[in-house]
Amino acid sequence: MQPAKQILPLIVFSQFCCTSLWFAGNAVMPELYLNFNLNDEALGHLTSAVQFGFIFGTLIFAFLNLADRFSPSKLFFISAVFGAVFNLGIILENNSLNTLLLLRFLTGFSLAGIYPVGMKIAADYYDKGLGKSLGYLVGALVLGTAFPHFLKTFTGAENLPWRWVIIATSGFAFLGGLLILLFVPNGPFRKAKRKFKTDAIFSVFKNKNLRSAAFGYFGHMWELYTFWAFVPIILAAYKISFSDSNFYIPFWSFIIIGIGGLSCVLGGYISEIFGVIRTAATALLLSGLCCIIFPFVFLQPSASILIAFLCFWGVVVVADSPLFSTLVAGNAPPEIKGTALTIVNSIGFAITIGSIQLITYLNQIEPVYSMSLLAFGPVLGLWGLFQKKKV
Repeated sequence: MQPAKQILPLIVFSQFCCTSLWFAGNAVMPELYLNFNLNDEALGHLTSAVQFGFIFGTLIFAFLNLADRFSPSKLFFISAVFGAVFNLGIILENNSLNTLLLLRFLTGFSLAGIYPVGMKIAADYYDKGLGKSLGYLVGALVLGTAFPHFLKTFTGAENLPWRWVIIATSGFAFLGGLLILLFVPNGPFRKAKRKFKTDAIFSVFKNKNLRSAAFGYFGHMWELYTFWAFVPIILAAYKISFSDSNFYIPFWSFIIIGIGGLSCVLGGYISEIFGVIRTAATALLLSGLCCIIFPFVFLQPSASILIAFLCFWGVVVVADSPLFSTLVAGNAPPEIKGTALTIVNSIGFAITIGSIQLITYLNQIEPVYSMSLLAFGPVLGLWGLFQKKKV
């Protein structure tokens, strides 16, 4: 077995490769509109389809205790292969909105065997220093989520057809899954659950500390994916409002989303000084303030101020994510740690569908002020988090 120090970079890189599937469709959304005659609501529907697939997948994974009963590495690989295939289906010529929704749903289902299972693999290798490890892992998720936007920057001058963005993300996903299968065996802290128990999923929230961490995570998730989904929309709307603005939307979408990967890593180190709950609460508070301040920043005429603000928002909006996962993993019984991470993720992503659909609808009525409603998530998350005072 390889040393844990060598394992972490492999897990992080594989997570980055595989989670590039998440926003692959969003990165080429303008081309999907044109090629498949989609309506204005397609962004919300296609984004929600991925989330819904992820939720459905995580519920099945959690109910069957798959990450605890079987080898997480093999589960990760199988999920990566299926995710790559379903993602590749986007490039087919005869797609319609319905087939695209199905493909994105199945991609989301596959991601249920990638993101929480990747965290389970890390938790099996790191008994101490889990916060820092998950910081790197969630940072990889953030960069993976932003990566399709980076690939899209090469299509601006027609150097790279949009379908190659999809092909590349599928190729990366297969590579990530293969690396986990070949080089990341079961971790030393893994405690396999041999028997299937239907009550495992219901025992997750019996722990008060775990419930507190989960509630903070749920508030965080109300804001996170809606912000990520609407970054290109915000930038495009600003260019329409201020026609003299000169910036390239795919590039800055990648920067604004991807910069959060750095904050995930730094948050893990900062939490060792100030504590996990205090660090998570600070990030949650700052991101909530960004929701409230956003309309005033959007209405001012300086693109530089808007982009700087969105970059800051991109930093704080996700910095708490690995910290909440650390709290969940740390407070879950070892034999159902994978199930706990999976079910909490499932509920969190269910919440994202509500916020994405709400903001998609309100954006057509009042595009500037609708984003402020995302502040309800951080407010409720902070309330839930401080039901427990100390970790």
